[in-house]
Amino acid sequence: MGKFEKQAKELLDAIGGKENVAAVTHCATRMRFVLNDDAKADKKRIEAISTTKGMFTNAGQFQVIIGNDVADFYNDFSAISGIEGVSKEAAKSAAKTNQNVIQKLVGTLSEIFTPLLPAIIVGGLILGFRNILEGVQIQALGQAAVDGVLKVTSEGKPVWNTIVQVSPFWNGVNSFLWLPGEAIFHFLPVGITWSVTRKMGTTQILGIVLGITLVSPQLLNAYAVNGTTAAEIAKNWTWDFGFFTLEKIGYQAQVIPAMAAGFLLAYLERFFRKHIPEAISMIFVPLFSLLPTIIAAHAIIGPIGWKIGQGISFVVNTGLTSSLAWLFGGVFGILYAPLVITGLHHTTLAIDAQLIADYGSTNLWPLIDLSNIAQGASVFAVYLLHKKNKKEAEISVPSTISAWLGVTEPAMFGINLKYLYPFVAAMIGSGIAGMVSTFMGVRANSIGVGGLPGILAIRGEDMLKFLLPMLIALVVPIMLTFFFRQAGIFNKLDRVGAGAVNLSEQDAALDALESAAKAGTAIGTTVEIASPLKGEVRALSTASDPVFSQGMMGEGVVILPSEGLLSAPFAGVVSAVFPTKHAIGLISDAGVEVLIHIGMDTVSLAGKGFETFVAQGDHVIKGQKLLTFDIDFIKNQGFVIETPVIVTNQDSFQADLLGQVPHATLTGDVIMTATKR
Repeated sequence: MGKFEKQAKELLDAIGGKENVAAVTHCATRMRFVLNDDAKADKKRIEAISTTKGMFTNAGQFQVIIGNDVADFYNDFSAISGIEGVSKEAAKSAAKTNQNVIQKLVGTLSEIFTPLLPAIIVGGLILGFRNILEGVQIQALGQAAVDGVLKVTSEGKPVWNTIVQVSPFWNGVNSFLWLPGEAIFHFLPVGITWSVTRKMGTTQILGIVLGITLVSPQLLNAYAVNGTTAAEIAKNWTWDFGFFTLEKIGYQAQVIPAMAAGFLLAYLERFFRKHIPEAISMIFVPLFSLLPTIIAAHAIIGPIGWKIGQGISFVVNTGLTSSLAWLFGGVFGILYAPLVITGLHHTTLAIDAQLIADYGSTNLWPLIDLSNIAQGASVFAVYLLHKKNKKEAEISVPSTISAWLGVTEPAMFGINLKYLYPFVAAMIGSGIAGMVSTFMGVRANSIGVGGLPGILAIRGEDMLKFLLPMLIALVVPIMLTFFFRQAGIFNKLDRVGAGAVNLSEQDAALDALESAAKAGTAIGTTVEIASPLKGEVRALSTASDPVFSQGMMGEGVVILPSEGLLSAPFAGVVSAVFPTKHAIGLISDAGVEVLIHIGMDTVSLAGKGFETFVAQGDHVIKGQKLLTFDIDFIKNQGFVIETPVIVTNQDSFQADLLGQVPHATLTGDVIMTATKR
């Protein structure tokens, strides 16, 4: 049984069963379904699944946020559903039947840039680090001097040394890091043309070759064009065909020319594959596809695409540097989070790349970074407001961290959109921070990680200035989230005193117990765990389910019960009673957390054959009856009744088995100890 098989089974049932799934795939954090009928998806049940961090429908796909374990979850889902070999392309193709033209265009742009993000992010980190080494003046390193003359600014202020100016080692590191930095950003067209052919299902090596022809060293580097006279270009940087010439201009870091050329190549290849006999297609399809595309790229697509890209970046840059820049920045700061919901945010990657290519930096990316920070701040505020809601904290805490590292989907779809008011608070905070950022003229040298580390991508001279909008993006959303909740503004689900999401007495009791136990249990304290069942104690490694036998859930034992009565193994509180009644969680007065799981796969019995006598939050004494179960009924349904008894908080307690196994036990006999670490 896989790690997430139980949750995968629940999800499959909650979305309407296998028959309702037209296609399924996953991305970095989400399961992506194309459902035959979205109305059959039970969203309340899906939200209650422990691995679910949120859900939404976009671009014809029903998407369930899982988090970083999505690949493992997907494998388990495929195994239990029997839906094999469904590619992301197949899912997106099926989803397109539910998309309009704009959604299809945005989806295409997303598919092209998403595979490039790891490289772009790494490049951003590298350039961010180089920013610190060569772009940040440090007064402690002394005043910079050239030929013995101290440097000053036009205002007469001292120019201080940077790290590379005083350290040969870091100067070498800085120079070396330009190798991958240049490879990622200057040769970006290679990645784009490859990604286009990958998305279009055509020959990817031809896309790579095409990209190389756009950035070949034989061409005049795009960054050197403005410094080269027309006469020199005509003399040294042209192909002369006798009756016409083509300029040898490179397209380093250019986005639109690379995309356009990539699509032309893909469509030509598709065309020729349909019309050239298969026997000779290996020769003539690549030839007739690649050569015309290269010619068109340098004669038509490249020059036109470059001008279009420059035009788009000029409009954005003008808006962000005009007298109304503060307004432009504020509006974009407010609207960026809604763009993420629609998927339109992927278009900003192309604009940022074009701005960097044209102007050496981007004033758009800092606004994106501030939006990420603001969304994380709002989730953090919700955590503070609901900090005793343990289940929600499992979503809000990692979502905060994720947003502050640049990935906002868990934050927005898991918490902020659910309650709405924190989402609006983040939008307002992002807008105000965006106004301040553009007013101060903050620019980034590259597309960075996002969130708090995003400051590393900011120009050296702007880093200190960027701290103010960062602080605004942190503080304003938190304050507004508290205010909106208290005042009931944009807030229908989480009114103060309404009880919709307020903590239950059971949750409060559990939290108090855990806090007291952690504070009061000394290291080395040993807690006895009595057998909750009459039967035979066996080693945990003998369990038929590898999730238990391999210790994935924790350490403990397996008991083969001889009678269907489960009793408390110690005094403590009931932390969880599963709706299907087949499992129960307990926390001892000393803080030991124990899970007791009756039988294997008995969740599918949906509570039949089980009867509970306690509820979550109840305080129990050692030996108190917790639940009963019908052994014969469970066996007749084809399930084994071996029952794992697991210490789940093994980071805090070391579980040790007493005696040799297997051995008989009576209810109340001490079978294990848990020692405080």
